Amino acid sequence: MSAAQSASPSASPSASQPATRGTFATLRSLAPYLWPEGEPGLRARVVIALVLLALAKVANVLVPIAYSRAVNALTPHLGEGAAGGTAAILTVPVALVVGYGLLRVASSAFGELRDAVFTKVQGRAGRRIALQVFTHMHALSLRFHLDRQTGGLSRVIERGTRGINFVLDFMIFNIIPTIFEILMVSVILWKLFDFSFAAVTLGTIALYVTFTLMFTNWRLRFRREMNETDQEANTRAIDSLLNYETVKYFGNERHEERRYDASLARYEHAYNRSEVSLNFLNMGQAAVIAIGLTVVMLMAARGVAAGRMTVGDFVLVNTYLIQLYLPLNFLGFVYREMKQGLVDMEAMFTLMRESREIADKPGAPSLPPGRGEVRFEEVRFGYNANREILHGVDFAVPPGKMLAIVGPTGAGKSTISRLMFRFYDVSGGRIVIDGADLRDVTQDSVRAAIGVVPQDTVLFNDTIFYNIAYGRPDATEAEVVEAAKLAQVHDFVLRLPEGYKTRVGERGLKLSGGEKQRVAIARTILKNPRILILDEATSALDTRTEQEIQSALRGVSRGRTTLVIAHRLSTVVEADEIIVLSEGRIAERGTHAELVAAEGLYAAMWRRQAQAVALAEAAAAARDVLPEAEGPAARQASPATAGASAPAPV
Repeated sequence: MSAAQSASPSASPSASQPATRGTFATLRSLAPYLWPEGEPGLRARVVIALVLLALAKVANVLVPIAYSRAVNALTPHLGEGAAGGTAAILTVPVALVVGYGLLRVASSAFGELRDAVFTKVQGRAGRRIALQVFTHMHALSLRFHLDRQTGGLSRVIERGTRGINFVLDFMIFNIIPTIFEILMVSVILWKLFDFSFAAVTLGTIALYVTFTLMFTNWRLRFRREMNETDQEANTRAIDSLLNYETVKYFGNERHEERRYDASLARYEHAYNRSEVSLNFLNMGQAAVIAIGLTVVMLMAARGVAAGRMTVGDFVLVNTYLIQLYLPLNFLGFVYREMKQGLVDMEAMFTLMRESREIADKPGAPSLPPGRGEVRFEEVRFGYNANREILHGVDFAVPPGKMLAIVGPTGAGKSTISRLMFRFYDVSGGRIVIDGADLRDVTQDSVRAAIGVVPQDTVLFNDTIFYNIAYGRPDATEAEVVEAAKLAQVHDFVLRLPEGYKTRVGERGLKLSGGEKQRVAIARTILKNPRILILDEATSALDTRTEQEIQSALRGVSRGRTTLVIAHRLSTVVEADEIIVLSEGRIAERGTHAELVAAEGLYAAMWRRQAQAVALAEAAAAARDVLPEAEGPAARQASPATAGASAPAPV
């Protein structure tokens, strides 16, 4: 089995994303990482690796010459050796044989030293590129990430970094050195014999390369289909596993299996065609090599028979060609993988060139210190240019006060928190914190000043301690515990067998909704922001848990400027001001009492929610009372009824 056959499909870079630039442009993007500025040690390693590469190839080219000279030295004594024994041993060309062995060792040693020296350069390049892509992904807008599939995106990055390693290994240390060796061998054959040997050698290699590249280009369609279906299957698997609970809720395991198997079936079909076409490629390559070798050996044999060449020369020509064909045997595999590696490198570099929708102005200062005054001044915004969500929203929150934002679904409540975090920029008006327009200061400083307790708390698949400490990674253990106490989660954690070392599972699924919210509150307490946003932080909780969480939130918001985005109006009664959003505009504003007295939209929402709560409480009371009242009566009535209906005894 050839190396091409043993390569795993997952290791091959994807060709599913078309390259937007040429091969040389992609290589130019890679070049700075191989010749890094300010790191003379790495640059020295590159130079040393190239020198070792040249020495390895020179030694490799000299090996057949030493071998042929040893054969020539032994040829006249072959007959003597059979008869005279000791005399033949004394005429062995020891120096040539030892030289042959030393050249082979040198060729291998220089190659291994080259790899050892260059490994650090290659590893550093891969590390720097991967880190830059990772950093850039975090810098891109929320819109970009909402439009992307996580599984597919991770596959592009994974294949791109693998593609870099492959291109470096094979282009720098395989293809270029092989071309150099072919040229050296052709010159040597021309000088030692005549041009016909060099011409046949070059012609055979040209035919081999042409056949390989044409056939490989033809079969790339199968490899491309393999990569596309592999990416599709991977995306479906990740999406299904991330939504494990939803799959279970609807009993759709078989449905998910069918979708995944459909992708795997398409992959299997493409894999079969790719492997069969590879077998034919290997057969064609073997035929070209055999024909070339036969022609050259016939030419050399005629030269030996005519006395123009020695047996050593015959061996020399044969050895050179075999030595050249060995690296070329992998040409189809190398060409295909390099081409796809370049495509995937370009796909990754394209991600790095993805423009930031929200970018800091050059030289932007940090948000100035302050107590957290927030002002929205005629703010207009739409996720799409043709559909505006907010239409001139205008309000102010004094330092340390609480503003509640309520309204029906789709009114634009959560959009306000996203704009404050600068996930998006306003299309009109401005947002001001402590006198600074958010667009004029750095995003990092704005986000450092704001803490959020969201409705859907997502935790990292790590320990409770890690998730709380995420609010300030450099916090001490005592500070983390204190934040947990303030969030009323400390006692719960201590009851767990592993305490703060308890792992919360994927997205925090091992914790209940209330427990996750308390961890989120503790995380925000540890961050210690000047502005707090509570984005429907209790809407998904039961009444009792909501009351407990509200108690913790009151402690967190005390002394901080707070924006409460809420659906349940019972959670905003204590707000200093309430604004009611309707279709992206402020319909009403005032305190709870004022809005209820105004008999407007807020009052109608309040009555509806009060009625819903009353009905729920009545239903709960009925469930608690009826079993006790009706149960004994039913038990007593049942025998009487049975007795009345039964026939009288005789």
